[in-house]
Amino acid sequence: MRTGQRPSFCYHARMTLRYIDTRGLDDARPAFTEAVVKGIADGGGLFVPERIPAVSLEDVLALAELPYAERVARVFGWFEVDVAPHRTLELAQAAYGDQWDDPRIAPVEEVVPGMHVLELWHGPTSAFKDMALQCMPLFFSEAIAMQQEAGALEDDFLVLVATSGDTGKAALEGFADRDHTKIAVFYPHGGVSEMQRMQMVTQRGSNVAVFGVRGNFDDCQTAVKATFNDPGFNRWLHEEHRLALSSANSINWGRLLPQIVYYVSAYAEMVRQGGVVAGRPIDVCVPTGNFGNILGAYYAKRMGVPIERLLCASNENNVLSDFIATGTYDISTRAFVTTPSPSMDILVSSNLERLLFHLAGAERVRAWMRDLTERRRFQVDRDTFRAVRELLAGDWVGNDESLATIKRLHDETGYLVDPHTAVAWEVAERLRQDNPVLVVSTAHWAKFGADVLRALLGMRHSDPLPPQYAGLGPSSLLHAVTDVAGPRACIPAPLAELEGLPERFSEVVDAGAAGVQGALRSWLGPRGL
Repeated sequence: MRTGQRPSFCYHARMTLRYIDTRGLDDARPAFTEAVVKGIADGGGLFVPERIPAVSLEDVLALAELPYAERVARVFGWFEVDVAPHRTLELAQAAYGDQWDDPRIAPVEEVVPGMHVLELWHGPTSAFKDMALQCMPLFFSEAIAMQQEAGALEDDFLVLVATSGDTGKAALEGFADRDHTKIAVFYPHGGVSEMQRMQMVTQRGSNVAVFGVRGNFDDCQTAVKATFNDPGFNRWLHEEHRLALSSANSINWGRLLPQIVYYVSAYAEMVRQGGVVAGRPIDVCVPTGNFGNILGAYYAKRMGVPIERLLCASNENNVLSDFIATGTYDISTRAFVTTPSPSMDILVSSNLERLLFHLAGAERVRAWMRDLTERRRFQVDRDTFRAVRELLAGDWVGNDESLATIKRLHDETGYLVDPHTAVAWEVAERLRQDNPVLVVSTAHWAKFGADVLRALLGMRHSDPLPPQYAGLGPSSLLHAVTDVAGPRACIPAPLAELEGLPERFSEVVDAGAAGVQGALRSWLGPRGL
């Protein structure tokens, strides 16, 4: 039990779905609000629902008649979220309101016959992380208030985030000036796009902090996890600041539940638009590094949404596609590659643990995660490998090939995508069979203007931009892209205006728990808030 936290308390008499630990070490069985606040299970495991709700095709298709916020409230209700239904709807309406540039929130576009794109980047930071991180902080603050009112919780919370790019800004935007929280984000210094860096370091809010880390994303993630598991640091937080730690990364179930919603919603939309006959299956192709986004599609499939194959698209950090092909997850000798799709530049795919739990159980997951920590590799048994192969197909796309896909798709259709979406599109084309394919588009092209410009000019990822573009800031580069791409290539206003904002955060710290904890101690101060 975390310092400063009292025993679990049940807030509603109605039936409430409970959550269990993937490693079988935490027997608390929290409800949704408790799992969201706690973030990670004692012993390092992840929370998963003790059962997955089953819904009918009619339930799924009925969502097409509802505004997106009501779709969210409906799916949250299926998962028996322990917040009153009217309050759940109010929070969903706040999360998916006027801050989105398309009232459909997560529209589906058929780009070519049989190839549909789920656009998840219409939120305030132009990345799919907004789909969860406009929602989760509202439920997080609600959960803390509920627990404090019930006397089950004393502390406020410090949310720690390790980011490979988009999560950081989306989390900062979602948690800025929220009640009961502070948030600190750690990103790999030199390992995110300049647009991503500027979005983070210019973040407004009195409760936010941003730090670069000398290392890659896995170094950031490992240091943050070690900080969660450091009793001395957690004791200092409680005694000096009345804070406990929680996470906004995709290891937090509060991130995953909103992601399930958009897959259920997308199928209803495809049927409504005539892109798929009701009841017929689709395949879903997701560009993924940490396995959280594609896991949302897995849960939607388990609920009853007619999804047949999950297509896992990797970049040159292709540990997941190798695992799907071999059943061995091995990073012991694998080099970390910097790519045009930095949000996928991940070698330790944390959410894979959840899938393995559902396929093989806690005992095997504990052994495999221990092997990954100690040996940097693990191999699943034959039955689990067979189950993985029945669910997943995977492939990977090289740096230059992803840029070539951007250009080819734009030349052929006029549709402009970012490098992450290009990876998914290319893999979807390779692996496509008879079903309609839903390609998940995770970021607006303008998040990665320099590489999109390289793509449109027919350049390689490693090529320097031509002299006329050298020295342009990230926002100025976007206008260069529109000059080449044409009038359909619109720039989101927050990205176009970014260069005029002051940079608030410049500190870069050493990799490791000591670097992260030293930064936090300095930011929070010796005592008091």
